Amino acid sequence: MKISVRRMFGALAGAMLLGASALASAEPLKIGYSDWPGWVAWEVAIEKQWFKEAGVEVKFEWFDYVASMDAFAAGQLDAVTMTNGDALVTGATGAKSVMIIINDYSNGNDMIVGAPGVESIADLKGRKVGVEIGFVDHLLLLNGLAKAGLTEADVELVNVPTNETPQVLASGDVAAIGAWQPNSGMALKLVAGSSPIYTSADEPGLIYDVLAVSPESLSARRDEWRKVVDVWYRVVDYILDPETHADAVRIMASRVGVSPAEYESFINGTRILTLDEAKQFFVKGEGFGSLYGSSKIVDEFNLANDVYKDAQDVDAYIDGSLTNAR
Repeated sequence: MKISVRRMFGALAGAMLLGASALASAEPLKIGYSDWPGWVAWEVAIEKQWFKEAGVEVKFEWFDYVASMDAFAAGQLDAVTMTNGDALVTGATGAKSVMIIINDYSNGNDMIVGAPGVESIADLKGRKVGVEIGFVDHLLLLNGLAKAGLTEADVELVNVPTNETPQVLASGDVAAIGAWQPNSGMALKLVAGSSPIYTSADEPGLIYDVLAVSPESLSARRDEWRKVVDVWYRVVDYILDPETHADAVRIMASRVGVSPAEYESFINGTRILTLDEAKQFFVKGEGFGSLYGSSKIVDEFNLANDVYKDAQDVDAYIDGSLTNAR
């Protein structure tokens, strides 16, 4: 399986077409999704035909992650699944969106993997770390360094495409790499004695995964989006119910072509949020315990790394009212 490139940069050349977006055709709602577990979960509703039961017509379109954002930016979709950080990047480059569902937060799938003998983030002082600069695991590394009393200046960053990080760790040229699944898992398998020394489970809320809707579609078709939110929490209940969990995993694993047993580990690294949990993260606040606070931190990270030039109005990207109304 490929839990694809959750990048923080967008090649969003088609952004200006958003005004002529999919909403002009009115039916059905078009949602782009990709293979992160919190988004593959939509497959349960698709297979069970719960949208039809809810009285809303939705067409899901399967993409690689980057392609899904590009399609949204080109106005081909009403909504797309992406991280809160990528929602800001996509918006900064021309395709604004509003996050109406918090599907999950990364809960261990994103990792800093240390080479043999590297047992903690503190061990990285003065050493090379391979990470894709400007991407979510760069932010994860900075977060871990700060907790260890270090800064980015205490390590030497080596810019490595995420899908090449396992080979770079195996080369012995770096003391650690930053990557998300499956690349982080591949690194652990490829390099005997390597180990995760810091993960997204150490900072819940560092990376939220959401459903982001175009403002035009949300305004024009709000009642339909409300029904989509209702269906999402039916999916969550189905996944989290011990009696139906195995069937949910079967459906999700089938979508990405791996065994249910293998897929279970990816779900464990993804904290799919209950309704009550999501409501808490929609409350305005500072820090990673709020979607607002987390997005503000990501905005500052994006500015510091020249991902974009102008600070984003984080509040304008978030609308928890449909979730909070349930």
